[in-house]
Amino acid sequence: MVERRRLKAQLKTSLRRSPIVALIGPRQCGKTTLAREFVPADSMNYFDLENPRSASRLDEPLTALEGLTGLVVIDEVQRKPDLFPLLRVLADRERLSAQFLVVGSATLDWLRQSSESLAGRLEVIEMSGFSLEEVGAAALAVHWLRGGLPRSYLAHSAEDSIAWRESLMQALVERDLPMLGVGTPAPMLWRFWGMLARYHAQLWNASAIARTLQISQPSARRYLDALVGVCMIRQLQPWQADLKKRQKKTPKIYVRDSGIAHALLNIQTDDDLVHHPLIGASWEGYALEETIRALNLRDVYFWATTNGAELDLFALKGGERLGFEFKRADAPRLTPSMRSALNDLKLDSLRVIYPGSLRYPLGERVDVVPLAELGTL
Repeated sequence: MVERRRLKAQLKTSLRRSPIVALIGPRQCGKTTLAREFVPADSMNYFDLENPRSASRLDEPLTALEGLTGLVVIDEVQRKPDLFPLLRVLADRERLSAQFLVVGSATLDWLRQSSESLAGRLEVIEMSGFSLEEVGAAALAVHWLRGGLPRSYLAHSAEDSIAWRESLMQALVERDLPMLGVGTPAPMLWRFWGMLARYHAQLWNASAIARTLQISQPSARRYLDALVGVCMIRQLQPWQADLKKRQKKTPKIYVRDSGIAHALLNIQTDDDLVHHPLIGASWEGYALEETIRALNLRDVYFWATTNGAELDLFALKGGERLGFEFKRADAPRLTPSMRSALNDLKLDSLRVIYPGSLRYPLGERVDVVPLAELGTL
């Protein structure tokens, strides 16, 4: 059993101050398990919209919801987005007798719709699979290889883990994405997703991908938006500093869960990973996701100039300008690119995140930090 103390505490805090809380994240990341720690599945206050019997109770939603008190959970809420206007009405009652925890596996239209109708009433918590902090530093190699989705990470064998990930991806392209309005044939979505994995930690190149797959650039853009929407792809936007230097303006693409990335790249073992040409990109994506989660970063970007200077992650938090580089190296060193980022972006600090165990300074405002120690920053 992996305890998710920080996430549970965050959810409790949100429920204390907001009438409606949305818990969103990829399918099978543990959202339902967490929600059921607050409201049991057999409670009249629990609605699972994938369960026909439970879903039928919401055929008349006002009748079903208006008399309930305490915390009400609506799981897989993206299946019934027309609930959001009613939730606004219930949240605005003079005497607030119930709170609502809505749980969803997508961030597409349902979240945009909810943010419009529930402005000022809704708080969103984004959830992923197990973090390195939750599984422990000793498990870093397994966590990186298998990713954090619970059933992949906890599988009895490497074969079971990869089989589960492939099954999950098949369900997404054959069932979930069509349900969300993506009418593209599943084989094309599979090919597109695999192509994105080969561009992992690289700039989005719509023309090259479209040309390879013999599709239009608008189609490539639509497929990308769909995978971003189901929390499988991160699209990291570029930061545009006020400089005379020419800067990159295209986003970078990451497969958010390292285990999913490895399944798409046919990386099944530690040996496969060590000898794969994309091992550096894999480490960058893995460490980037862990950094964003461990430090609760929200305003995140990358930065790059056309003359070669770049920064893997630039974040604004608490009035500070934070920089991060991700290096799979035994002893990372200060580079000209890091110096450019320090000066051009006026960074308060620059941390070089690596898989080692020793923390040490590289220079003024620059430190090398083990990934496992992110929680202490």
